[in-house]
Formats: sequence, structure tokens, C-alpha cells
Amino acid sequence: MHLTDQEIAKASTMRPIREIAAKLGISEDDLRPYGKYVAKLPLKLIDKSKMEGKKLILVTAITPTAAGEGKTTASIGLTEGLNKIGVKAAVVLREPSLGPVFGMKGGAAGGGYSQVLPMESINLHFTGDFAAIEKAHNLLAALIDNHIHSQKNTLNIDPRKIIWKRVMDMNERVLRDVVIGLGGPAQGVPRESGFDITAASEVMATLCLSNDLMDLKEKMGNIIIGYTYQDEPVRAYQLKAQGAMAALMKHTIMPNLVQTIEGNPAILHGGPFANIAQGTNSIIATKMGLSLADYVVTEAGFASDLGGEKFLDLKCQYGNLKPDAVVIVATIRALKSHAGIPVADLKIPNPKAVIDGLPNLGKHIENIKHFMVVPVVAINKFATDSDEEIQAVFDFCQSLGVKAELSEGWEKGGEGTKELAQAVKEAAESGKSNFTPLYDFNWGIEQKIETIARKIYGAAEVEYSLKAKQQIKLFNKIGLDKLPVCIAKTQYSLSDDPKLINRPSGFTIKIREFDIAAGAGFIIPIAGTIMRMPGLPAKPAAENIDIDADGNITGLF
Repeated sequence: MHLTDQEIAKASTMRPIREIAAKLGISEDDLRPYGKYVAKLPLKLIDKSKMEGKKLILVTAITPTAAGEGKTTASIGLTEGLNKIGVKAAVVLREPSLGPVFGMKGGAAGGGYSQVLPMESINLHFTGDFAAIEKAHNLLAALIDNHIHSQKNTLNIDPRKIIWKRVMDMNERVLRDVVIGLGGPAQGVPRESGFDITAASEVMATLCLSNDLMDLKEKMGNIIIGYTYQDEPVRAYQLKAQGAMAALMKHTIMPNLVQTIEGNPAILHGGPFANIAQGTNSIIATKMGLSLADYVVTEAGFASDLGGEKFLDLKCQYGNLKPDAVVIVATIRALKSHAGIPVADLKIPNPKAVIDGLPNLGKHIENIKHFMVVPVVAINKFATDSDEEIQAVFDFCQSLGVKAELSEGWEKGGEGTKELAQAVKEAAESGKSNFTPLYDFNWGIEQKIETIARKIYGAAEVEYSLKAKQQIKLFNKIGLDKLPVCIAKTQYSLSDDPKLINRPSGFTIKIREFDIAAGAGFIIPIAGTIMRMPGLPAKPAAENIDIDADGNITGLF
């Protein structure tokens, strides 16, 4: 009988956080402890001179399916494996959002014997980073409505053109669209608004693209909250909001140090979504890792066409980072799913279906090669995978000149990822990676979008709605055209249609409108319908979570 992730976590012996810090050469005096097993790390530990020669490994995946790929588990397992073969490695990850924890996905601290600990703390509130981001975001929202009500709207804000909503860290569909200010003159000016989930907040994206607290404060001041009656942008600094917002982020700016099950360092910081934001942990956390460890393993949400592309084009360009290798996580089950096999039949051996689904993997390999970085394929192995199915993946990768290895970190921890770790080490040290972003920020908006759509998605063309065309004209007018693009689209397809699985071709990407994240520093072209406030499923994970009189929590996974 298999133990659950939570049972495995509870059975693990954690080391005091000072011992984990010592592995990275951090003195106890430099830790900001949150209990015995968690600590904040001061930004003074980031040292550019110590980053020279260090290796950065990005973990991405094939297109997600209902079968799951296990990217975070693979990232943690790879870190365990690297340490097993004598490499001083740390994993740098995003923090979990409470919405998915109580919703459909459950926790996001890895799984099996490739987890970060303390699992319960990480999944439930952790060090309060999400709460601080939520408060900073909602403070700005309150200042907007207060300005219109109490300060007679001296900034001439058009209430119909306010784009800054409120946020909360919970899946709550009934708050997607609301009317605020009802109840008479004393309650403010009535207008339409809504809520996004905290992970979708621009404050979250801004935190993860900032270099320090003062940079974060300046960027938050540049947030566009709406437009005047003359269509001029109104920014947060005009409301004198950035100072108070930054004060709320004093501790949140510092990354969090925890540990893997095998006692290796793990740094967690931030948690932006990958289909509407950059989907990766902070520049600060990644540079912290590179200052303290020899290898940093990090992940980006969803597949190479979403989190992967955004990590490489946005985060790496803003942070002056250069990945040395990219791991593409694939599962036999997901490949069969891309061949059209129903979820109920995915456990049945079907080598032909695996072969039929391999074009999806092939496209993600091609995508990484577009960035001139060496890819390595990690086959996240499950007990139901047959030898013939696995061999089909090995043969396919060999035909493309790409190294593939099994990843058995869920079942075996670092012992199950040593061969993968060796392959990644060889790729990172081969000198064959010459990271090159896909586009230059100075290109026009349409050129940037179309480059991604054609090269990364495999689209035949891009269409823009009338509204999108008008917005491009506005962005050009107000000087936002040199920002990078962060395309929002479905994670379930390389296209903007979730029903087009595997490797579709000949399709058109339709950009219906744009959002703007001027503080974070990117434009968001929206293809399809993107959910910024998820709802709970019919049977939410929250129903399985409980606590007893002694404080023991059950039901987390």
C-alpha cells in the first residue's frame, strides 16, 4: 500500500533550518527564522561575483493534460539526484496558492519522496507572503475609490475605465464580477468591478520581476490603475500609493528557505500564474540560489509554450540570467492522452498511442532549441508504464539527438533521479548552450506576438480584434510598445483552443484584447478566455482537509 504525500512528509525527519542554511554557507545570524524549519533570507546574500560559473537549470514540460506531468516533483527529485552525485544543488520554486490547495489541484510542494518540507506550512499560509501581496494590492484598490469619493477625483479618473480589481487567495467564482459602492452617497461611487485570485495580481508579478525593495516600490508606482476621460493612463504613484504598498512588502521581498525530504536546500518565493503572468519564482530567489549553490534547479508553470517561453523571454532578459540546460518533463500517460486516449484507459499499455502522442513532445524539444539551449527529456515514470512504451520515448528522443532519462523521484527520491542528474550535469557543462531570447524588447508589439505564435505555438497566422488593434494604437501612443509580451492563452493546447491537442498546425491565434502590467513590465495579449478567478470544483479538496484537537492536519495532498 502506497503512503500518501502527507504521510510521507509526516514520516520524514526535518533538520533545523540553521543546518540547511549551513549547507549554503549562510550563518545563523543572517537567517530570519519563522519557527524551527523555515527562514527568510536577507537580500544581502545575493552576490553577483559568486554567481559566475554557476549552472541554471529550467524544468518545463509537455502540454498539460488531465493525467498530470509532475513538473514540481521532477524539479525536487532532480535536485536530490544532483546532490546524490556530488553536486551542490538547490531547488528554487514558487509558493503554493491557497485556491488550488482547497480546489482541484491540492498542494504544490512536490510529491512522494520528492517533496519540500514542512509540507503543511508551505501549503497553508507559509510565511504570509500571499497575504502581504493581497493587502498591498487591495490597499491600492481602496485608495482609488477613496480618491474618487473623498478627493473629488482630481485626477479625472473615468470610473468606467478603472482596470484595477481587488484580489483574494481563494477560488470564489461569485466574486468575478461585482458592483461596488452601493448604499448611497456615503458608501462611495457605484461602479462595476470584480476580484481576481491573488496569484493573478500584478503585485505578485511585479515582486517576481524586481531586484530589491526600492525597485519593487518604483515598479508598483508605475502600475496603471485605469484611464482618465481623455484616455490618459493613471498610475499608482499619482495616488501616492507606492510607499505604503512597499512597506507592506518589507518581509515579503525576502525569499523563503526550507528543505527537501533528503535535507537539501529549497528556496521558495512568489507564485504568479503562467497563463496570465510569467509563471515562475522571483528573479531575487533565483539569483539568491545562484549566489549560494553551484546548481540551481527551477521550474516554470505549464509547458514550454507558456511558463517556459516567459521564463526565457521575460525573466531571463529582465534578470540577465542564462540557463545552461532545460529539462522537459513528459509522462507516458500524458503522451497517450495527446493521442486521444480517454483518461479511464491511460493505464492500459498502448505503445502505438505513445508514438502517436510523441509529436507534442517533439514540438516542446523544438521550442527549447529555438532558444539555443540544450534540452534533456525526463520521463516521469509511473508503475503502469510498460517497457515498450518507455522505449518508444527513448527511441524518439535518440532520433532527435536529445538525451532522455527516467525520473523516479516520486517513488525513490534522489536514488531514482541519479541518471537524470548525470545527464543534466553533462548537458549543462557541455558548453553547447548559447542562450538567445526569441525577440528583442524593442521590436513592435505585433512582431513580438507573431514571433512567439509562429515559432513556439506553431501557428499559421495571428488575428487581432478591432478592440485589440485600438489598444495597440494606445500602447504605441503612451510609450508601452517596447515592453515584452506575456501572452495569455489556454495551457491545454499549443494553440488557443484547448480542444486542439497533440501538435496542431495551420491554426490562427486570435488576440481579442490586451491587459497591461506596466508595473511588472509587460503587455498581456489575451487569446481565448482566461480565468483570473477560478471556482471550486463540485467536490473541492477542502472537503478532505481536517484538523484534530492536537493540531494534526489530515487530507492535504
